[in-house]
Amino acid sequence: MLARLAAVALLLLSPSLIGCSTAAERAANPPVAEGGASGATSSASPAKSATSAAGEQRRDSAAGSVRSAPDAGAPADVGPIDVDKEFPVVRALYVNRFAAQSTKRMRQLIKMADETEINAFVIDMKDEFGLNYKSSNPEFARNAGTAGTVRDLRAMLDTLRAHKILPIARLVVFKDSVTARNHPDWTIRRQDNSIWRDKQGLAWVNPYHRGLWSYNVGVGEELAKMGFGEIQFDYIRFPEPYASLPKQVFPGSNGVAKPDVLAAFLKEADARYDKLGVRTTADIFGLVTTVGGALEVGQSWEKISPTVDVVLPMVYPSHYPRGSLGLASPNADPYNVIRIAITRARERDKKLGITTPEHVRPWLQAFTLGKPPYGPAEIEAQKKGAYDAGYDGWVLWSPGSKYEIFLPALERTLVSRKKVS
Repeated sequence: MLARLAAVALLLLSPSLIGCSTAAERAANPPVAEGGASGATSSASPAKSATSAAGEQRRDSAAGSVRSAPDAGAPADVGPIDVDKEFPVVRALYVNRFAAQSTKRMRQLIKMADETEINAFVIDMKDEFGLNYKSSNPEFARNAGTAGTVRDLRAMLDTLRAHKILPIARLVVFKDSVTARNHPDWTIRRQDNSIWRDKQGLAWVNPYHRGLWSYNVGVGEELAKMGFGEIQFDYIRFPEPYASLPKQVFPGSNGVAKPDVLAAFLKEADARYDKLGVRTTADIFGLVTTVGGALEVGQSWEKISPTVDVVLPMVYPSHYPRGSLGLASPNADPYNVIRIAITRARERDKKLGITTPEHVRPWLQAFTLGKPPYGPAEIEAQKKGAYDAGYDGWVLWSPGSKYEIFLPALERTLVSRKKVS
């Protein structure tokens, strides 16, 4: 019954906006990229602008002290990232593929991080458009897509490390139309064995296919070896089973439940990434923190949470129907949405025996959908909701990676604000 109620609530939300935004949304409003609309950039790596010159002071994220940032004009030999030591708390911005391909935009975002509490970027490295980097693996490179790639990823990563910014690789997993085109045998099927497609006409790949597991985990391993400190999986779910669409068929499922196969995939990825010293993290619907059973897309808190280093619930207030969480208008009450949803996540982790201080890191809404319009006050309210729920970290989601309007809500340095419970 709980799963059915959760599914009803899920279907009340816009399928194109639930969770992280769709490819169409990001493509419709990308940041201006050097080299034209395709996002192609010059070969220069993102570096400090003249107004934020190399060698300017940057505040220490742990103690609030001031230290000098190294010259980011040339790649530095910074070595592997000790994520637990260097980044025990993460406060991040989402950087879409178009922003990552733009030298100009990356300079602007780095300057924001230099001057605020931001100490990490969640960067699209594999999304609905395919890969956003040039893979050295010929099999992976087949799935690159046609939306361009970051020209010199290693140089960009060196620049981020020089500015003490944690690079996090976002990988879209099961909503992958590029891989579906290249590997039609990996797709979800219809009862007549033809390829199943969603309301946008896109094919999804089958979470039960082990070749798909190997591909996605392998991409993460390649990115970790290049210098990313976290691998963040998005679209760790099945497509919505709308009654208006044909029934979904999953070859190779062999009676394994949806929540179990998602958990198994994450567990395998985590074991492999542990050997590389990087974190495994996963994005999930915000509803998962407060619904007792599994959603029909397969996400279950009790199944997913124990398998990863960090869970990132997408608790955007605009995505909760009226009356959710006991709130008349969730979108107009961002503090309580975050506080209630993330407190519930903390309580469920405790029952699982998970007491890692920053095991939950919410996605916060840095966009407007409905009323009221979102600005700095709404960001501050969401941050406080996370802190009062007992966590210090969060990530801002702007589909277009545009954060200038929200800068007044960002502190000048990273100081612990969480409520100790």
